[in-house]
Amino acid sequence: MRVTLLGAGAWGTAMAAQAARHLPKGAVCLWSRSKDQIDQIQATQQNQQYLPEISLPSGLRLEFDFERAVQQLDSTDLLVIATPMSGLSEIMAHVLQIAKHPLNIVWLCKGLEPKTSLLPHQVVEREQIKHGRGLTHSYGALSGPSFAKEVAQGLPCALTVASKSDALCQGVQAAFHHGNMRIYASDDLIGVELGGAVKNILAIAAGIGDGLGLGLNARAAVLTRGLAEMMRLVKAAGGKPETCMGLTGVGDLILTATGDLSRNRRVGLALAAGEPLQAVLANLGHVAEGVLCASAVADLAKRLGVDMPITSNMCEVLSGQTTAKQAVQKLMGRGPKPENEAR
Repeated sequence: MRVTLLGAGAWGTAMAAQAARHLPKGAVCLWSRSKDQIDQIQATQQNQQYLPEISLPSGLRLEFDFERAVQQLDSTDLLVIATPMSGLSEIMAHVLQIAKHPLNIVWLCKGLEPKTSLLPHQVVEREQIKHGRGLTHSYGALSGPSFAKEVAQGLPCALTVASKSDALCQGVQAAFHHGNMRIYASDDLIGVELGGAVKNILAIAAGIGDGLGLGLNARAAVLTRGLAEMMRLVKAAGGKPETCMGLTGVGDLILTATGDLSRNRRVGLALAAGEPLQAVLANLGHVAEGVLCASAVADLAKRLGVDMPITSNMCEVLSGQTTAKQAVQKLMGRGPKPENEAR
C-alpha cells in the first residue's frame, strides 16, 4: 500500500512520519507546495518550520510535484488531505481534476466552511459534482484527540476514522494503526466532523475562563455544558449524539480545552488578557480552527433551531461585539432550566 499526504504542516508531517515508520521505504509521500520547504526537510530530515527538533523517518519520500504525488496512487492506496479547512475545497478540486481512477480520500482538517457552514464531507461532495468527471471516490474523516508534536514523537494516541466505506476505514487502519497509535472506525461522519469543529470553539471558551482565573469549577461547567451543545447540534444535523461521548467528541474536547499545546485554548487565554484577536493570531503562527469556524457553527445551529449559548457568546467575543468578561457575565445570567432539556 502507498500513502500520499497533501500538506506538510505540523499535522501532515506528523501523520506522514507515523505511516512511514511502518510501511516500506518510499511507500509514504509527503507533498508540499513550497519547494523551499521540501529542500529544507531533505537537507535536515526535519520540518524545522512546524516540527523543529523532531527527526523524520528516512523512508519518507518528499514531493513538490502535485500531479506526481497524486497520480502515483492506485485504487487500493490512500490519499490524505492535510491542509486546513480553508484549503480543502481548492485541494479537492485539483485532485479530482487530475484523478485517473477512483481514489480513497481522507482528510485531517476540523471545522466548517466559513461562508457556507458546510461540513468537510459536504465540501468534498460539492467538488465531486463539479469536478468528479464520473469517478466515484471513497472518502472519510480522520479525527480525534491529538497534538501533532506528540504524534511525531511517537507517543500514544487514539483516533477515529469515519466513513460509509468499510474498505476505506480498513485502509486508514492499515496505514496508521501501528506502534503507539490506535485507529477506531465509525460510520458517523456527521458526528465525527461536528465534534471536531465544536470542540475548538469550546476550547477558546475554556481558555478564556482559565485566563480570567475563574477556577476549575468553571472549566468543568464549560466543558460539560459545551458537550451538551455539541450533542444537540449533532443530533439535529443527522448524526449520532453518542458519537460525542467518544474520541472525536469528549476526548478531543478534553485535550483541546486543557492541553498547553492547544492553539484554540491559547487564543482564549490571550483574549482573556485583553489582547486584540488579530495580534493573537499573528503571534500564534498556526491556524486556530475554532476562530475560523465559530460563526459557521453558530449559523448552522440557528438554521437547525439548536440553542448553543456558549458558541454564540464566543462568536460575539471573536467579532469584537463583547469582551471576554462580558461574555461570562451573560452566560452566568441565563435563567435556570432542567439539565437534560432538549434545547
